Amino acid sequence: MEERLLNLLESVLGKSKRTSGDNYAFYSPFVEHYKPKLEINIKLNSDGNNPWHCWISDEKGKTIKSLLRKLKVSKDVWDEHNSIFSRKYRYVKNESDIKTDIVQLPKEYIPLYKASNSVIRKHALSYLRERGVRPYDIIKYNIGYCDYGVYKHKIIVPSYDENGRLNYFVGRSFYDGGFKHKNPTVSKDVIGFDLFVNWDLPIVICEGVFDAIAIRSNSIPLFGKSPQSKIKTKIIQRGVKKIYLALDSDALKNSLQFAEELMNYGIDVHLIELNESDPSEMGFDNFYKLMRNTKILTLKRLMEYKLLGV
Repeated sequence: MEERLLNLLESVLGKSKRTSGDNYAFYSPFVEHYKPKLEINIKLNSDGNNPWHCWISDEKGKTIKSLLRKLKVSKDVWDEHNSIFSRKYRYVKNESDIKTDIVQLPKEYIPLYKASNSVIRKHALSYLRERGVRPYDIIKYNIGYCDYGVYKHKIIVPSYDENGRLNYFVGRSFYDGGFKHKNPTVSKDVIGFDLFVNWDLPIVICEGVFDAIAIRSNSIPLFGKSPQSKIKTKIIQRGVKKIYLALDSDALKNSLQFAEELMNYGIDVHLIELNESDPSEMGFDNFYKLMRNTKILTLKRLMEYKLLGV
């Protein structure tokens, strides 16, 4: 029973760490923290309960049922819970369960692979060539552009989830002047380019879409400088063994915090020091050489960074 329950909890919360007795610690879904602070007793106590407590947010309860209700888990999770405890709790699908951010490509979006004599399209293609984006990349990532509308004169780089559904996109101006970036007003807590990720191989995490395109192999853009909860959870759930962090030098503090979280799960982390150049500026060959020469981040090296006040 305990083994099945632990497997169920790890499918929802990610990999656990045994603490004391029958308690297991997980990263809390209620608050961001660099250590696993949600403790759950997976063995029934004398009252027939499984107490749980998040020591940071102070969320707590007596039963696994109460935890799963707070997390609004799927019907499959409830079915397994009921099977483990030989009880029947009805799964209720309410509005909050199905409410999600809806992202759609701009209505003016035109795929760049679509032939046209448009001068705007030629300028967009010229900009991408200067950034090292190949024709193959344009097709692979379904890169497009807008010649009018809210995203006028911007490259559009879509991101799709593992099922091929759009989960985000980036708009980048290909002319000088004005605002360079315009992104949709939806959550960035998604896995960039998830459709192309092989979770059984080493993963490279970077900041922007053009960095990920330049890296080419198994790269995930964060659409910013800080890793969000979904990517952390999926890395742990899928049992990733090795990760390369290729975030800009001004995001080093975020990189180290993320690296420490991953190392606590036994993941080999390689921290790539980019200095003043990002992967898209370096190009594939130079970046790949730097990546190959980057050694695993040790606990000693991590402590040295902390002592330097990073």
